[in-house]
Amino acid sequence: MSDSKLVVLGLGSRSTAFYLQALNQEYNTKFGGYSTCPLVLYNTNFHAINTLLPKPSKALETVLQPVFKSIQSFQASHVLIPNITLHETIDGLLIPEQIIHPIHLTINAIKAKQLKKVVVFGSIYTMTSHYIKDAFNAHNIDVILPDASEMHLIDSVRQAVYNHTETKTLMDSYYKLCRTYALKHTIILACTELSILKAKNNAIIDMAQLQIENTIKLLSK
Repeated sequence: MSDSKLVVLGLGSRSTAFYLQALNQEYNTKFGGYSTCPLVLYNTNFHAINTLLPKPSKALETVLQPVFKSIQSFQASHVLIPNITLHETIDGLLIPEQIIHPIHLTINAIKAKQLKKVVVFGSIYTMTSHYIKDAFNAHNIDVILPDASEMHLIDSVRQAVYNHTETKTLMDSYYKLCRTYALKHTIILACTELSILKAKNNAIIDMAQLQIENTIKLLSK
């Protein structure tokens, strides 16, 4: 085990709990016994951040800057952020800590599978903005987008999971959509809420899972 220090930024309660549970599970699988993942949880007031998402803004940067200044005091070697969308703003803050970045990890995973085209599932903002699309295109990876009604379904699932209001009918419709796309394409899950209740399918690349797996590798060096 390494001397690396991990800081997890606490944001939405369900997504943060999901990451913590997954980190502990992956760490225990690797090291056995009663092992749990050594980390520092820096919990912040997600309301102040979430009300300014999803688009990057000076106001959002102003909220985040003191958060990361506080994180610096922990002398972390790695920082894990359980919110995919937030990385777009964080990219512009020039944070010295090593961010375990979901976009970079996903590009590497896509290349490892020698894929030239993927479908992105996320919030409506994520699916329609240029942040992920441009990052993928820069590596010659084309992005396919669901149609408007499918985007609405995916975003409804995202919101329901966040609010703990998902229903069997809603999830069945979503899982059917996943199966349909997975027949011909690889699906990129670019939203933590979608990772929490993801469909079991080998044609899915989950950004949150990539973050978690990479974190355990870094802590194991």
